[in-house]
Amino acid sequence: MCEDDPAIRRLVGQALKGAGHDVLSTHDGGEALRLFGVDSDVDVLVMDIGLPDSDGRDVTQALRSAGQTAPVVFLTALDAVHDKLSGFNAGGDDYLPKPFDIKELIARVEALGRRGRPAKAATHGLVLDPARHAARTASGEAPLTPTEYRMLAAITSRPGEVVRRRTVVAAAWPDGARVSENTIDSFIRRVRSKLDAIDSPTSIETVRGVGFRLK
Repeated sequence: MCEDDPAIRRLVGQALKGAGHDVLSTHDGGEALRLFGVDSDVDVLVMDIGLPDSDGRDVTQALRSAGQTAPVVFLTALDAVHDKLSGFNAGGDDYLPKPFDIKELIARVEALGRRGRPAKAATHGLVLDPARHAARTASGEAPLTPTEYRMLAAITSRPGEVVRRRTVVAAAWPDGARVSENTIDSFIRRVRSKLDAIDSPTSIETVRGVGFRLK
């Protein structure tokens, strides 16, 4: 669990432990990346969105990009429809607005845990930093705008898949903006240029008429 409110973190942790679950918790996105990365054997992630150092949706995208496939339930005070959709587009599996009933949260966590999860994806040599909105390789770091970060994360979190343009737009513009094809292509060119500058071992391939794929 990643939740910055100590009272909620304590309440949820005690309730989950009382229901028979082991709980590993932290209060910020940077620590979540260290604790819940691809090598962490977690079954379900409970993720707050309003973290002190980053957006929980960006953290989830970074975890997905790194190969973590555990299902995610978002906890947040943001309950507008576009907020919920942005959570799902960022790789979330469930969404529970605050205030919430602790019994409902436990039921949702257990339902996600019963689903199982896909095999962990292979890493691709590119690390995303949601707090700094940056991409790193062994050769260096490239600063990204929040929109560039979310576009790149949407593609790298689905290795081997063709990510449709509408999926990229939904992830990068979470408020439901209308975005032209030229704008999307312009952002993709900028991201490619920044990846080239740090000798990224992976690149973004355009699948004409459909979307983009990590190559």
